[in-house]
Amino acid sequence: MMGLSNEVSASELLQAQAQIWYYACNYVNSMSLKSAIQLGIPDTIHNHGQPMTLSKLVGALHLHPSKSHGIYRLMRLLVHSGFFAQQKVAENDEQEGYILTPASRLLLKDEPLRAAPLAVLLLEPSFITPWNCMTTWFQSNDPTPFEMANGRTFWDHLAHEPTFKNAFYEAMHTDSKLIAAVLIEEFKWAFEGLKSLVDVGGGSGTMAIAIADAFPDIKCTVFDLPHVVANLERTKNLDFIEGDMFEAIPPGNAILLKWILHDWNDEESVKILKLCREAICKDEEGKVIIIDMVLENQETDEKTTETQLCFDLLMMVNVNGRERNEKEWKKLFLAAGFSHYNITPIMGLRSLIEVYP
Repeated sequence: MMGLSNEVSASELLQAQAQIWYYACNYVNSMSLKSAIQLGIPDTIHNHGQPMTLSKLVGALHLHPSKSHGIYRLMRLLVHSGFFAQQKVAENDEQEGYILTPASRLLLKDEPLRAAPLAVLLLEPSFITPWNCMTTWFQSNDPTPFEMANGRTFWDHLAHEPTFKNAFYEAMHTDSKLIAAVLIEEFKWAFEGLKSLVDVGGGSGTMAIAIADAFPDIKCTVFDLPHVVANLERTKNLDFIEGDMFEAIPPGNAILLKWILHDWNDEESVKILKLCREAICKDEEGKVIIIDMVLENQETDEKTTETQLCFDLLMMVNVNGRERNEKEWKKLFLAAGFSHYNITPIMGLRSLIEVYP
């Protein structure tokens, strides 16, 4: 039997093994969260109106009798992960029940600022299967693991799979709703003095609608592909224009790119940015407003940094895009002809970036 290496102590060896096991098992956390969402556990606890005991939770979920014992084990992990907490049912009662945490409140179906759709989307089979192709992809000339696994690009898959398409647009809608609420509450200065704004790739207009409502003096336009904006209702200061962001972008005082550029490689991103610059170049006070991640920010905590790095690989695997650090963003801006920029890294995982001609 082999002995321990002289260079590694027993405790270091076991700690290294534990680290490997931790990351190899990370998908268990993800899939447990997905199951809790699909079972409706957050809503069940919320609707109960007080700490919910295990027995009442099991009864309310209408589980198969042979599976009820597993809920305790599922909840034990989700409590440890911070998605739920435990609290005494009553002041003089020793029995504990489950309650929501800020994270699980974002999973409620009626929560205006929901996060559940994006979490479920990222755990769809179409997103999960490409990771099994990652090793082969590194050894091949294929564009993306997503295309290897699904037989077509992400965007083609989105166009031809109604279930996946609906899940994707619901995730984008709910994320935009949350980000819009934060922008308007905490960063309204970014919109002060603007006369017009074009939301490029704005989908059904969630961001633009919120901005138009909060700033009635700003003429807002949603610019997206014809099938996306067709038949959407216009208002006094909100319009929808169809087109291709790789061909031309409507003129505006400000161009908004919310979670757009990380989908594309550097060459494609520079092309989009050049068209943005053309759209604002006639306005001395014009700017491009980008909402995207900025990697390697010293102010972020370890968990945020890890999540950002995971998103970078998500972009690589699915769409041949990437998340970028400040140096990489600056390179894009200069290549597109912009003179300066300002990064405000206080939007959780993402930053508010203002770019000027």
